[in-house]
Amino acid sequence: MIALRFGNTLRKFSTFTLNRYTLKSNLLVGKMSENREISTSSDESTGNKESSNTPYKAGRSQRLQITDNEWEKHLDEERFYVCRKKGTELPFSGKYTENKSTGLYNCACCGAILFSSQSKFDSGCGWPSFFQPHVVDGENNIQENDDTSLGVKRTEVICKQCDSHLGHVFPDGPPPTGLRYCINSLSLQFEAKDKL
Repeated sequence: MIALRFGNTLRKFSTFTLNRYTLKSNLLVGKMSENREISTSSDESTGNKESSNTPYKAGRSQRLQITDNEWEKHLDEERFYVCRKKGTELPFSGKYTENKSTGLYNCACCGAILFSSQSKFDSGCGWPSFFQPHVVDGENNIQENDDTSLGVKRTEVICKQCDSHLGHVFPDGPPPTGLRYCINSLSLQFEAKDKL
């Protein structure tokens, strides 16, 4: 089942119905309204077209410079829309919202480590939430940008290695930071670990 938001109207479609009404071509050429939201249930979405592997691997020394055409070849439509076109999943629809396993949350596009399960908390907002990015050697892989796309000032967070849209950060999180990184599940790839 896939849900699409057109303005204030939420419509749910089966995958068969979507194929019949050419959702794919609409997403790829951008004919749908810019405020649409896409959601897939966790059992239907495999994420990347190439199994669970990220299409490109980030290195610390050089930022990835990949065109949208290349990303489009390696990401499914939902992930491409969220990660490359700054889309948003519907709340409570992502597969990592309720995940309580120990591990790392990596960028779904390049594999860069973004967050740890140690900083994940249940914010009740409907998206995976973290109070801080994961730090390796004194650095993290999160870049913050001003976002005024909805007519209000927000802070967008993107992957520092590949510019993938992750979500937004808000100043209403728990101690010790007081921050809430509100992240789309489709922007993440979970890597289970026995311990961190």
